[in-house]
Amino acid sequence: MNIKITLIAGARPNFIKISPIIKALELAKSNGEAIEYRLIHTGQHYDDAMSQSFFRDLGIPEPHSNLKGGSGSQAEQTASIMVSFEKELFENRPNLVIVVGDVNSTLACSIVAKKLNIDVAHVEAGIRSGDRTMPEEINRLVTDSIADYYFTTTPLAGDNLVNEGVDPQKIFWVGNTMIDTLIAQRLRFREPTIFNDYNLKEGKYLLLTLHRPSNVDDPKNLERIISLLHQGAKETFVVFPVHPRTQKMLATIDLPSTIYTCGPMGYLEFLYLIDKSMGVVTDSGGIQEETTYLHKPCITLRTTTERPETIEMGTNVLIGDAFDQIPNLITKLTKGDWKTGVIPELWDGKTSERIVEKVLQIYK
Repeated sequence: MNIKITLIAGARPNFIKISPIIKALELAKSNGEAIEYRLIHTGQHYDDAMSQSFFRDLGIPEPHSNLKGGSGSQAEQTASIMVSFEKELFENRPNLVIVVGDVNSTLACSIVAKKLNIDVAHVEAGIRSGDRTMPEEINRLVTDSIADYYFTTTPLAGDNLVNEGVDPQKIFWVGNTMIDTLIAQRLRFREPTIFNDYNLKEGKYLLLTLHRPSNVDDPKNLERIISLLHQGAKETFVVFPVHPRTQKMLATIDLPSTIYTCGPMGYLEFLYLIDKSMGVVTDSGGIQEETTYLHKPCITLRTTTERPETIEMGTNVLIGDAFDQIPNLITKLTKGDWKTGVIPELWDGKTSERIVEKVLQIYK
């Protein structure tokens, strides 16, 4: 039997997670396995900085199709992707659709596939924040309620799925494909131009990323976070790659001279900044994992996390909206007084190979 797989990628985190799966599929094909795939770019991130640059940096082949989901509200974007993906499946019906992560593309393509009675496998299944005000949490819950196979990053994610009624025989703890990519690309991390522009020194600066509405949509809230960060960092430089949704808010704020802003970066440049920093302040999900693997202190400005292993085992500290903690935590970080952390089991660069091996076992 020739196994046909459709891979879905739509946004920055998807590209990072799908890249090693493609490489594992190509390896299986070169070893004589009867397996083929189509790569579908949903177009959820449609500008070059957030999309094509990741394809180039990560060596992802040209997609077989671009659905051009584009911008718009949650509903508009999801609906656009669903309509286009249904046409794709009518023309190219696979045995299995593989979705990754928790973006709108993940949800949209899972629903379309299941309504056409096509199997769905969810990579990074079972992670939960418990916060249903987050669009990502809704995407996770709906996708996992209808998927057929579940590839998890940790045993806890599997426990979450079992508690929600998923058959344990369909849950496979394989590790983290995001870490697969980090390991594969680590020797290719690329120094961004701002490193010289700002005369940055390894281990002498902090990295800041903010994009969640609760942190950036209110200028006063954003200004408070930055002020408290500066209070703790004092003269330590803070590099702040600014997410598009944050840029307009910064125009109303007087930034301290030690905070350097720049535009969005490619994957290799951004990981270089993490790797050479003394620590990171963020509200991102994936960065919590990357800092844990790289043993970099991480302060997460969120009330919940779907990645508790980064707190329990790794280098991450979750402070919720208790922003008054920021100065003291920054002081601890800059003094080197931070927990060491360990890398979670199976975050070893071989997750994608385990996924493809399991798919072959299921469909042979």
